[in-house]
Amino acid sequence: MTILNRRKGWLSALFYYRFRELLTHSQFRFAIACPIFCLMPDHIHLMWMGIREYSNQKLAMRHLRTRCNQSLRRIGFELQDQPHDHVLRENERQESAFIATCEYIARNPERAGLVGIDEYDRYPYTGCLLPGYPELKPFAPDYWTRFNRAFAWLRQNGLTCGDTIT
Repeated sequence: MTILNRRKGWLSALFYYRFRELLTHSQFRFAIACPIFCLMPDHIHLMWMGIREYSNQKLAMRHLRTRCNQSLRRIGFELQDQPHDHVLRENERQESAFIATCEYIARNPERAGLVGIDEYDRYPYTGCLLPGYPELKPFAPDYWTRFNRAFAWLRQNGLTCGDTIT
């Protein structure tokens, strides 16, 4: 999602937390997981995965964009109309390719010179969101093991209350 005219000045800790809140609502409503997201000074990267067969990423994105625009307009910004969405091809869905794509997203601040080489984990506006698992941290050594285990549980059980795995 790109800010209209690639304007800068909207990204702050306050907006980051507002974005996480909006993303959480979109994810619960449309059964989506987000293994990585990165808010850059003029755009936002997200990687999404449907949790259930009925997950609808297109409607989830429309929902998220609408709510983000409502928040951005309050501070004089908005998203451009034409988002750049890329649906992963079959070969990009293989685990190693998928993780590489997530790392590519995470390294955006490094490529933009916002953090030093191999310091992308220090960028304050990168995160992940898996409904019900706020303790997941994308740069933890066991992140992918824990994410995959939790994601598999959600795929099997849906977004229901009850026992969870850690």
